[in-house]
Amino acid sequence: MVDTAQQGTIHRASVWHAGAAPARVPLGAVDNGQWRALAQRAIEPNGYYLPAWELAVSATARGRTNALALPALDASSTRLIGLMPVFSLWRAWKIPLPALVSAHPYGTLCSPLLDRDAPLEAAAGLLQQARETGAHALVVTDIALDGAAMASLEQVLRRNGLKPRLLNSYIRASLDATQDGETLLRDALGAKKLKELRRQRHRLEEHGPVVFEVARSTNEISPALETFLQLEASGWKGKRGTALVQHAGDAAFIRRAVPALAETAQCEIVTLRAGTTPVAAGIVLRHQDRAFFFKLGIDERFAKYSPGVQLTLDLTRHLCADPAIASADSTASADHPMINPIWRERFAIGDVLIPLRRNDPLVALIHAALAAHSTAYAAARRAVRLLRR
Repeated sequence: MVDTAQQGTIHRASVWHAGAAPARVPLGAVDNGQWRALAQRAIEPNGYYLPAWELAVSATARGRTNALALPALDASSTRLIGLMPVFSLWRAWKIPLPALVSAHPYGTLCSPLLDRDAPLEAAAGLLQQARETGAHALVVTDIALDGAAMASLEQVLRRNGLKPRLLNSYIRASLDATQDGETLLRDALGAKKLKELRRQRHRLEEHGPVVFEVARSTNEISPALETFLQLEASGWKGKRGTALVQHAGDAAFIRRAVPALAETAQCEIVTLRAGTTPVAAGIVLRHQDRAFFFKLGIDERFAKYSPGVQLTLDLTRHLCADPAIASADSTASADHPMINPIWRERFAIGDVLIPLRRNDPLVALIHAALAAHSTAYAAARRAVRLLRR
């Protein structure tokens, strides 16, 4: 009898040695070593599609479990050169039309992993794999519109006489970490605002020495994660019931993903303490030369000292002083009131509808259904906000 571990090995091996990749496979069936190697070669970093993160999301996170993968292999069918986690359009938004949607990895970035040594081949492979599932369109949400992955997809589409349709977009904040941290903060905030923040920090020091800590090792990061989870749940997210620790699946995902990424130096938790009291903490992912500011939690009892801003100032200095990091993605919403004044670089994020066949009337129907869904979703969010007032 073959044990469960052996069956998993055989299953994963069959994905790569059957002569061609299946059009769509369970995410857990993708060879982990191949996936990690592709992430190292990716033409565009995406910390949320690192295997340790996305596999944890797909295993337990609310509404995001059991994602499938579109894998693209090279001409020899032995090397993974492209990967995009996906759901069906029905699974994503209950729309009964033949399309696939990029699986949302909790962080707001779904740019697919494409091999920098063969980005066009990888992009073409992903689109072909999507076609072979029977899909008529591929919806890529939260993709960097001017990023290398989108540029590769557009080039392949043009070559095939196809054109992507932009569904919506927004501009979000990022950090140019190649600059001197102090100079960047002075230019971004100005002398008057920095003076006010220093005054608040001095007031915070009345509660004990203010210390900025970075947890990287697996021994350090697990207790730092618990501190973060407690802070997040203590604030407005806890009151709304959206804190990670309040849902068993989300808590299981983050407790699995963070230590796993710490083992490969791809995650750190930053904490600001006043004496022995943690007043703010944040989770930061790292992929290639880019950092991703995933989430922030604060102790709202110290709100008058701007603990989230104080932590972000120290994080900015920390990232700017790190020669391995060239930029940082805030992964924040548009017009975010805290991060936007500090991180002044901007880039465009959007949702894109990619047709998979020429002159396909179903694409217009899919587009119309997506527009109707977006309108209904926006109306529902407005209603919820009104009810909360």
